[in-house]
Amino acid sequence: MDKIILGNTGIEVTKLCFGALPLGPLQKNLSIEESGEIIAYGLKKGINFIDTAQAYGTYPHIKAALDKVDFMPVIATKSGAETYESMEKAIHEALEQMGLDYIHIFHLHAARVDVDVFEKREGALRCLLDYKKKGIIKAIGISTHNVKVVDLAAENDYIDIVFPLINKIGRGIINGTVKDMEKAIEHCQRNGKGIYLMKVLGGGTMIDDYDGSMEYAMSLPGDYSIAIGMISKEEVDYNVRYFNGERNLEGIITIKNKKIVRVSELMCIGCGTCIETCHSDAISLNENNKAFIDPSKCIQCGYCVAVCPEFSIRVV
Repeated sequence: MDKIILGNTGIEVTKLCFGALPLGPLQKNLSIEESGEIIAYGLKKGINFIDTAQAYGTYPHIKAALDKVDFMPVIATKSGAETYESMEKAIHEALEQMGLDYIHIFHLHAARVDVDVFEKREGALRCLLDYKKKGIIKAIGISTHNVKVVDLAAENDYIDIVFPLINKIGRGIINGTVKDMEKAIEHCQRNGKGIYLMKVLGGGTMIDDYDGSMEYAMSLPGDYSIAIGMISKEEVDYNVRYFNGERNLEGIITIKNKKIVRVSELMCIGCGTCIETCHSDAISLNENNKAFIDPSKCIQCGYCVAVCPEFSIRVV
């Protein structure tokens, strides 16, 4: 499988990145052992890059995979921590739960945070810088859906890698259009930032247009890795074959995992916590004062599942 170097970091990754989000408790909630088997299968098929996050709850799943292979893949994780102390705790959590001595990439997890992100997360960023000096973190990144934040990151000397959301229809992009995000990504590239892309399939909502969506992402100026969430060996096989240059493949319709984010109106108390958490403005209260999720905006990230105090939201 083709590989690229992420900007000026010297970190070499495969163009296909294994997105660990869907395996965990926010979405499919597969067992640690089954998840480990699937991730390890992807690594043995040639993928050398895994993306996860503190919020995903998939560190044990990745540890299970690492125990099954004889090489160390590139691992990127992220935390929404704002202070020095909370970020330090997040770093140690990642190291301990994945059994690592160091982490290749650690992002500020700032999907919906606005242009004051570097002021709000000053303490967290300072912590990442200190741990980079110690060699425990190799590169510092930011994960965002916000066009303006991508532009800011391009000019921030402390940020090595940017993980922006982009897809052909702009689903989930905030503070700009698809074209605006394309320009912001090019800005990062010109300034030597490493870039890999998220949600090119709209969190799975655009799977019926797999070829068109992937062709769009692969045609963007520059050379990027693309993170794709996978929950089965069949999905791994399909994506690996595609990234190895095969086209007109059969089977994506049979293996696709069409998820629905569903609210139980019986359990929902209309507190609005999910509305505040949603990165895509996909949630509102309906006439019964219950959470309603607009499927045309939802990118199936599952973050609303994690914050609901009544456990009334599920990805099914």
